Amino acid sequence: MKKHIPNAITCLNLFSGCLALYFAFQDQLVYTAYLVGIAAVLDFLDGMVARVLGAYSEIGKQLDSLADMVSFGVVPGTVMFKLLLRTGDSFLGLPIETVAFLGFLLTIFSALRLAKFNIDTRQTTSFIGLPTPANTIFITSLPLILAHGDLMHYAVILNPWVLIIITILFSYLLVAELPLFALKFKNLSWQDNSVRFIFLILSVILVVLLQFAAIPLIIVLYILLSFFKRTPISES
Repeated sequence: MKKHIPNAITCLNLFSGCLALYFAFQDQLVYTAYLVGIAAVLDFLDGMVARVLGAYSEIGKQLDSLADMVSFGVVPGTVMFKLLLRTGDSFLGLPIETVAFLGFLLTIFSALRLAKFNIDTRQTTSFIGLPTPANTIFITSLPLILAHGDLMHYAVILNPWVLIIITILFSYLLVAELPLFALKFKNLSWQDNSVRFIFLILSVILVVLLQFAAIPLIIVLYILLSFFKRTPISES
């Protein structure tokens, strides 16, 4: 029975992603963001529970990728599509309804990222390229900031140039040969986990000071600290 528990949690992740998509199509992006947060917690829990119970399975690995493709692949593309639709009537002479489809580049590159992860034996203790949950949390934090921000946030976030640059940059980061640390603690020693502890401490400070506006900064901090740490890419 215990071998099915991680898969059940993965299915809850998938269900959260389906609900997130429903609210995205209803243009209720704040609810989408909250459901992505739930999906991210469940995505973390299924792996942790599998390790604790020793319940790894090939079907669990494949199910996890399929669930992530919805929650952290289709959802961010849809959210970016919806955000671009809010930026005006046209962009560089093209109808914004056409330009908005660029948002689904995030979905395409998320699929490439997940496929690459499944066959890349180098990503057992760290990541190469931005994980899809981190990418999705960044994208879905934008409507949260809009909902709780001011006119300056609207002017910056709902600028088509800003959203298109974010789309292209994060699509690249998903598949880049960029080593990033994982939040997996084998022990609690400072020497072995200094970057992780620094990341968590700074993240808490940012949340206290900036609330929802801290979320994209935390993702940027994660990338910068990984670059500073320069985790070597193992070829084994």
